Amino acid sequence: MVPVLFLVAITLSTNDTSNEDQTGEDTKSQSSHILPTVLVFSVLLVISILLAWYFLRIRNQRKEVVTAVDKKIPNGILEEQEQQTVVLLPRSPSASKTYFPIPVDCLEEETRIRSADDGKLFREEFNSLPSGYTQGTCQEANKEDNREKNRYPNILPYDHSRVVLTQLEGNLCSDYINASYIHGYTDNNKFIAAQGPKQDTVADFWRMIWEQKTATVVMLTNLKERKEDKCYQYWPDQGCWTYGNVRVAVEDCTVLVDYTIRKFCIQYQASDGTKPSRLVTQLHFTSWPDFGVPFSPIGMLKFLKKVKTVNSSFAGPIVVHCSAGVGRTGTFIVIDGVIDMMHREQKIDVFGFVSKIRDQRSQLVQTDIQYSFIYQALLEYYLYGDTELDVSSLEGHLHKLHNTHAPFDRVGLEEEFKKLTNMRIMKENMRMGNLPANMKKNRVLQIIPYDFNRVIMSMRRGQEFTDYINASFIDGYRQKDYFIATQGPLSHTVEDYWRMAWEWKCHSVVMLTELQEREQDKCFQYWPTEDSVTYGDYTVEMKGSTVCDSFSVRDLVLTYGPDKLTRLVRHFHFHGWPEIGIPAEGKGMIDIIASVQRQQQQSGNHPIIVHCSAGAGRTGTFIALSNILERVKAEGLLDVFQTVKSLRMQRPHMVQTVEQYDFCYRVVQDFVDIFSDYANFK
Repeated sequence: MVPVLFLVAITLSTNDTSNEDQTGEDTKSQSSHILPTVLVFSVLLVISILLAWYFLRIRNQRKEVVTAVDKKIPNGILEEQEQQTVVLLPRSPSASKTYFPIPVDCLEEETRIRSADDGKLFREEFNSLPSGYTQGTCQEANKEDNREKNRYPNILPYDHSRVVLTQLEGNLCSDYINASYIHGYTDNNKFIAAQGPKQDTVADFWRMIWEQKTATVVMLTNLKERKEDKCYQYWPDQGCWTYGNVRVAVEDCTVLVDYTIRKFCIQYQASDGTKPSRLVTQLHFTSWPDFGVPFSPIGMLKFLKKVKTVNSSFAGPIVVHCSAGVGRTGTFIVIDGVIDMMHREQKIDVFGFVSKIRDQRSQLVQTDIQYSFIYQALLEYYLYGDTELDVSSLEGHLHKLHNTHAPFDRVGLEEEFKKLTNMRIMKENMRMGNLPANMKKNRVLQIIPYDFNRVIMSMRRGQEFTDYINASFIDGYRQKDYFIATQGPLSHTVEDYWRMAWEWKCHSVVMLTELQEREQDKCFQYWPTEDSVTYGDYTVEMKGSTVCDSFSVRDLVLTYGPDKLTRLVRHFHFHGWPEIGIPAEGKGMIDIIASVQRQQQQSGNHPIIVHCSAGAGRTGTFIALSNILERVKAEGLLDVFQTVKSLRMQRPHMVQTVEQYDFCYRVVQDFVDIFSDYANFK
């Protein structure tokens, strides 16, 4: 195309010259103006085409190398590509840079520095990591008979560190599985990092567990994520199933908010008879999002402690897998190892630890987001430690917290609570609640729901911002979004309140305030004293009420007018909790929590609406106690500090005062005294 343009320009100038000979001086004058114009136009056109050709070429080149790494999303980076390959991150020019161990007392400052500028220094540090074992070969993984056993063609175990299975008779390649031995901090081959089993590798997976004498399996992926298969379900939901020569029977399953624990009895059926059975525990972490990292490291640290508790010191390697067996798998292994290092050496060396284990399996810890999450988890552990208690040690712990050297001296308790009040409130995540159109819907301007877990209602046609209400989803002990923490309705938000209850199928409401306290309105009366009352599309009818020792119960029928559909809502109204202070004793709180739980079991465990006036202090204390007591009943363990900390990450100012925080401990002690066998509520 370029030569053609030059030819056009030359032709034009030749024509101009011949015309000049024929027409004389006037034509000469005209052509002297035309010729430069045409030449300039031609040159500009040529330059434009050259630039267009250059940029088109660059774009096509980028298309060839673009991967899911380029697709940034709010809470992380995609871990795997859609075309069933794993993203291999590009190396940075600073790949030769080395990072030295950090003393634990410098960890907070170093994490703060690395987190600045959207984690720029974390990215640099991550990109400086060696990609893996320089002399590593993957000959076994690349054999024709083994290729189909790999979930992703670019994540393969090295020959020198792969798990070698016993060869089955007549099948030379039956010793292969996509799994690698990984060292812990002090223990060699503490872990086996594996891909999530495929349908045709499940028998190999269970054979590996049997041969390696594994007692604990850590699963860090869900079976499907973003509508893609990430792992084949390698266990039966109930009863038993045989995979190859291994018979797997389900013994028990416990579902918790962040993870599920499954216990299996496995037996190997050999040609010379069945071997004695073994117990294998699978801990399945379900709160790692489809991409990115968990919102908070609290759940992961709790999960890691459970893994350590469950795994026997006499067992074989812990099998850890996600989908590819590198990203989430590596992140878990590094957190475990560096915490051990923290205890032994009083320093942390994330860079060194990741570098070392990448010699055993490539790409362990796959993204800079996962790399920075490791630091967050280590900092969380360093700052707050292990605050979990066995109920048998509660009395002694309370004695220490209250420090009985002087009357009413609560230095220990106040110090523990102060750590919670120092948590940063994420005001940048309150955009919707702070919009001018929504401000008038908030009772207290300091208590606004975070955008990431606010309760969203359907938008009314033609009316902007009608999806907003001052309410937050809060996790329960066993279920995510089990509670809705909200403020007491205002006169102009009552219809929204009942619309929320209807749309989210709520059958239980817990009210922890009186309508008026200290001569101030704290909550609009959103139910009828008798008969019925209508708020927009919703009619609330009083069907009956009963009064208990410390709370009253109202049975309300909620009707959605347009469809004439009805629903029973049970309203639990706790009395005797002043706006400032705490209830006189804990038994009433234990009783109302028990009644709400019974109602939930009967009505289907939909979200429980909990409110006081602003939806933070008393509301947070009630939810904290519900979760704490559930755990005490199930496990005989409690962690008041981390329970409240988790609530404060979901809604600001939850459990607002040191008195309310102390009340959580007191109620648990009352519960232990009353139900010393930790039996379920009757």
